[in-house]
Amino acid sequence: MNKSKINYKFLKSALDTTDIGKVISWINQQNNAVNVSVQKVPFSKLRKWHLDAKLGNLRHESGQFFSIDGIRINTTMGNIKSWDQPIINQPEVGYLGFITKEINGVLQFLVQAKIEPGNVNCVQLSPTLQATRSNYKQIHGGKKPPYLDYFQNADKSQILLDQLQSEQGGRFLKKRNRNIIIQVNEEVPLLENYIWLTLGQLKSLMQTENLVNMDTRTVISGIPMGSFDPQIIDIYGFLGNLSFNGNRMLKSALDSSDSFNSIEQIITFITEIKSGNSLDIVKIPLIDMNGWQITDTEIKRIDNRFFKIIGVDVEISNREVASWSQPMVEPAQEGLCAFVCKEINEKLHFAVQTKFECGNYDIVEFAPTVQTLTGDYRLQKASIPFLEYLLSAPREKIYLDTNQSEEGGRFYKEQNRNMIVIAGDEIPIELPENFIWMTLSQLAIFIKYNNYLNIQARNLIASITFK
Repeated sequence: MNKSKINYKFLKSALDTTDIGKVISWINQQNNAVNVSVQKVPFSKLRKWHLDAKLGNLRHESGQFFSIDGIRINTTMGNIKSWDQPIINQPEVGYLGFITKEINGVLQFLVQAKIEPGNVNCVQLSPTLQATRSNYKQIHGGKKPPYLDYFQNADKSQILLDQLQSEQGGRFLKKRNRNIIIQVNEEVPLLENYIWLTLGQLKSLMQTENLVNMDTRTVISGIPMGSFDPQIIDIYGFLGNLSFNGNRMLKSALDSSDSFNSIEQIITFITEIKSGNSLDIVKIPLIDMNGWQITDTEIKRIDNRFFKIIGVDVEISNREVASWSQPMVEPAQEGLCAFVCKEINEKLHFAVQTKFECGNYDIVEFAPTVQTLTGDYRLQKASIPFLEYLLSAPREKIYLDTNQSEEGGRFYKEQNRNMIVIAGDEIPIELPENFIWMTLSQLAIFIKYNNYLNIQARNLIASITFK
């Protein structure tokens, strides 16, 4: 299938937003149909997990899944050059995948109502397949994930998207997942906790808090919609009955001309930052981490800042394994991830920063204009560029403002405020030294390649609806 035809299929699906109310009712039904129990427990009560005195980490007895390791960081980036912290070490690459199929002429996505132990509201919409290698190899002794065979047996002609994308660099050590979308023509058995949705429906559901999980958002962010002549974009906007801002977003996504910075300038910008800085990470025993303490129930900073590691015992009735234990990351507070946009050359541009996080593969990745996850952002207005502007933005400039969950399989009830604000002349074209203007079309180009856009930026991009 040629690229332009694939792009058109995605675009057509993105403009179809019908029957959102019925989907929300279905999600509520799924919540009522599942029994869930998640209890915090001491580390000593975690089944099959233990603090390994020899390796100095918290690990599963199989040596699979993931471990909580201690690391010591030294870097030339940022104001703090050295610190210790625990981090999730999960070197295996998992699947985050959608099966798609044309139904009544529109590409639809097979979506799962999935409960993760850390979800704030139990059921959230997840990809068709969301599985680590340990899970799909059945290390847990449970059932094989549904629909796995479709992905393992897919031929090249069925694959519409296939990318390796990073996870949260401040919490995971060089973690990546395979984001994949395949298309089938045959009938697909529909299990009771699955539903077919258009891309537009999924994007519209992201305007509501905590309905669409992080894994769905990261896969959707990478969907290509191509490049079109401005006149064709205007026709799409007219036929789709788009809002004023929806039409502006569509032009930024589909028109690659007249960008403030060229792709070559953007590559040089980030390459200079990467090549001019260093990052050194050494694994250390958890007990040797400076500024942290281990109790029976927590691995936490002495000052109670940032996050802590806890243990939970889980029972979820519709999972491949109905009962298990695991460690999780619990945040100290809600964070903020936000883009500031501005029209330049009659096209919306996004103020993008280069963000250092210790678990990154390559020192920095492109990130939202503001990303503050480690401290009360309301108290940091003076020290973080654009933060005060975002928090005081008038309602008419706010395009998106909603709380969204982080990955519920590893993070315990973590949600962050997601914002997109469309600024006017009050924001100058000149940006701080580690920021650059990019259109949605340019951001889509960099998403195609590994380790360029971080997951917070991708989640915000996925939330953009053209309606």
